[in-house]
Amino acid sequence: MPKVVKVKTGNKFEEHGSYSRLVAVDNMIFVSNTAGRNPRTKEIPEDLGEQTNQVLDNIAAALASVDARLEDVVSARVYVQFPEHIDTIMTTYGNRMRGINPALTMTCPSLGSETYKVEIDVVAIRGVSGADVEEMTISL
Repeated sequence: MPKVVKVKTGNKFEEHGSYSRLVAVDNMIFVSNTAGRNPRTKEIPEDLGEQTNQVLDNIAAALASVDARLEDVVSARVYVQFPEHIDTIMTTYGNRMRGINPALTMTCPSLGSETYKVEIDVVAIRGVSGADVEEMTISL
């Protein structure tokens, strides 16, 4: 029987929408779409880089609650509110995720509020950060 852990943050939307911030099934970890609201100040940075870093900080904190790390992320989806922000957000994301190199989807749907410039969800596998990794380059 698999072990399932569901993590909530107390955010009113989790209750309203009946979802968890994170669900871990054994070592597989799924983190819900996460915005850049600072959990202590409740503020969302206007600066694109700061907001992107806050999103990744929030994801890292959720992962830490189940003994995982950002380096365990194997797949990410980045949702950018405005197409003209892609380059700045991609640069900040790339700086944080360099060396981790998960599979990535980046898209530009409407988000819940124009205040949210970027939201990210991830899939991680606890312990992957310590695995031997083989990288290869192919032609498509």
